[in-house]
Amino acid sequence: MNDFPEALASRVDTASAHKRRVKRKPFKLGYVTVLSVIIVLLCWEYFGRQISPIFSSYPSAIAIAFWELLRSGVLAKAFFQSIQPLAAGFFLAAVVGIPVGLLIGRYRVVEAAINIYVLAGYATPLVALMPLFTLWFGLGFTVKMAIIFTLTVFPIIINTSDGVKQVPKALIEVGIAFVATQSGIMWKIIIPATIPYIMTGLRLGVGKAIIAMIIAEFFSAISGLGGVIINAGNSFQTATMFVPVIVLMILGVALTKLVGMLEKKIAPWQNGSVGRE
Repeated sequence: MNDFPEALASRVDTASAHKRRVKRKPFKLGYVTVLSVIIVLLCWEYFGRQISPIFSSYPSAIAIAFWELLRSGVLAKAFFQSIQPLAAGFFLAAVVGIPVGLLIGRYRVVEAAINIYVLAGYATPLVALMPLFTLWFGLGFTVKMAIIFTLTVFPIIINTSDGVKQVPKALIEVGIAFVATQSGIMWKIIIPATIPYIMTGLRLGVGKAIIAMIIAEFFSAISGLGGVIINAGNSFQTATMFVPVIVLMILGVALTKLVGMLEKKIAPWQNGSVGRE
C-alpha cells in the first residue's frame, strides 16, 4: 500500500514529460520544414544558374521579376481577377457537394439515382468540355466560376458519401433505439462522424479549384494569373512566368492549411493522431 503513492507520482511525472514532448514536437517539425525549403531553394539557385534562362530560371531572378510585377500592379490585379471566381466556385461546390454527398451516402435510393453521374463527371476530362462552357457562359467571370465548380464538386461529393458509409452501424442503431428522427440521426451522429472525410474532400477540392481556375484562364479568358503565365511564356520571360506559378503554389498550401484549421475548430475530437512518431 505504501508503494501506491510513489507509483502514482511516477506515472504522473511520465505523463507530464510525454505531454511536454508532444508540445515541443510541432516546433521541431516546423524547423525541419523551413530547413527543407532553404535546401531546395539553394539547390535550385545553384543548378538553375547553369541552365539557359530561356528554358528555366532560379529564385533570385524570380524574386526580381516578382518585385517588378508587384510594383507595376500587374500581379495584384491578376491575383484579384483569379481569386474572385476561385472563391465563388469553391464555395458553391462546397454548398452543393456536401449535402449531395450526405444524401448519397445515407440513402441507397439516392445513390442508385445520382452516383453514376457523379462518377461519370469525376472521370470526364474537363478540357474536353471547354468549348461547351465557352458557348454556354461566354468569356469572363461566369465561365471561370462554372469550370471551378464543375471540377471541384465531384471530389467533395465522393469523399463525403464515403465518409457516411464508414459511420459505424452501431451508432445509427443507438440513435434509432433512443427514437431519434432521421434529421436528428443526420445532424447528431452522421455529420459529426463524417467531418474528417468532408474536410479531406475540401482539401482535395482546393487543388482541383486552382487547376480549374488556370484551365479557365488559359482557354476561355486570358486574364488573371493564368494570363500572366501565357503572356510571359509567349515572350520567353521564364522568370516572370514562374512568379504566378509560385503564387498559386503558396495559395494552395495556405488554403489547405486553412481547411485544416477549420477542421480543428469544428471537430476538435478528431485531432488526436495514433501511431505516429
